[in-house]
Amino acid sequence: MAARNSEVSLCIKYLLFFFNVFFWLIGGVICFVGLWARVAYTQENTSLSLFSGWDLDPAIIFIFVGVIMFMLGFCGCIGALRENICLLKFFSICLSIIFFTQLAAGILGFVYRHKIKELVAENLEDTIIHYRTNPNLQNIIDYSQETFKCCGLNSYKDWRKNRYFNCSQIGPEACSVPYSCCRVDQLNTQCGYGINRDEMPHSKRASIIYTDGCIDGITKWFNRNLEIVGGVGVGVALLQVIGIAFASTLISDIRRQKAKWDQPRGLHTPLYPNDM
Repeated sequence: MAARNSEVSLCIKYLLFFFNVFFWLIGGVICFVGLWARVAYTQENTSLSLFSGWDLDPAIIFIFVGVIMFMLGFCGCIGALRENICLLKFFSICLSIIFFTQLAAGILGFVYRHKIKELVAENLEDTIIHYRTNPNLQNIIDYSQETFKCCGLNSYKDWRKNRYFNCSQIGPEACSVPYSCCRVDQLNTQCGYGINRDEMPHSKRASIIYTDGCIDGITKWFNRNLEIVGGVGVGVALLQVIGIAFASTLISDIRRQKAKWDQPRGLHTPLYPNDM
């Protein structure tokens, strides 16, 4: 029996396969990290269950992103290896939706950037209030304030909304800010104590802590690193477009191969040369 000639490009097939194996593994790792952080948080807070308090836990972002990457990587990997049109279609459609969603979000974010800053400030106000009640959230806020050299959302005064740092409280932390707001000596967790008092001169306060809010701080960071951010964005978009193009090409090759193999051989090609 003569071997059938394959219409499927092995180069595209295995490039798509290994491309998705990589993202499949990365998605699994991200999902594992998110679940580990979530379980650790619920173990420290026995009053919460694994499925409560998701709105204020940054671990949900890791779990969500990890699950999406894992599912897409799995569908693309198995779809390419097994030449499964359904899995490849699912992979291509989902990746297209993500790509166009990112594109639309980027355009809308640029056009309505001032309005978005106001919405972000309103929706993230609870993160200041619950700073001490969620270790995952606390780590994210501290990391952001240290990285972007900022304090609070709009300014350092936002920390007055937290019951532990409020000026009406009695104790060493009254009228304070977290240590991650400090310009120097961040190893000293008490460096921000009493810094939020109105009677303190602003020049002295500004020499100890960052006074600008993190919304402005992140905006300034993006403006300073616009070329790098733009390059990363273009790179991610290019990978998505290549994945969509490879999946679409592979689907066309598989369909063409199936159509060729399903042809009635007696009607199109002679079984033997002598039949011609």
